[in-house]
Amino acid sequence: MEATVLDSWVLAEFPTPDALVDATRQMREKGFEGMDTYSPYPLHGGSEALGLPPSRVPFIALCGGLTGVATALAMQTWMNTVDYPLNIGGRPLLSLPAWVPITFELGVLFAAFGIFFGLLGLSRLPQPYHPVFESEDFRTASTHGYWLSVPQATGTDATPVMDQLKALGATQVTLVTGEKE
Repeated sequence: MEATVLDSWVLAEFPTPDALVDATRQMREKGFEGMDTYSPYPLHGGSEALGLPPSRVPFIALCGGLTGVATALAMQTWMNTVDYPLNIGGRPLLSLPAWVPITFELGVLFAAFGIFFGLLGLSRLPQPYHPVFESEDFRTASTHGYWLSVPQATGTDATPVMDQLKALGATQVTLVTGEKE
């Protein structure tokens, strides 16, 4: 079975954030997949309208934090009981209360690194180029525009999709072509 090659996107600008979220929800209900929204700020209900799954970032943070705690405890256990044991003032070699600050700090540090790199990976960043960035009108997405991109398979007619987006309230609709990397 041959994979579908995407080389064009229908871009539609909407006048308000609510119009964009409603149009996204209706397009997804009509069976369109792989859509993306662009706006100057996060949109309430945008993730649900796109049909995105729940975030995996909390799980990544938990794994990073637990890895940091395990690393801190293993490191301190090795250093204080095996590698260089010191008997100072009758303190036990395996003194967990004395290790709480380092354990907490490494747990937070590893969780932060996990969130940072995990979010980069989940977002497929850095993505310095995407063909929709070539549209001159699309520049408003970073200041005041609310955009929806709908991918089109090679050889399909984009006119029905463009008409549907106009019927949903898009102020302008354009077709962008290019290679997806």
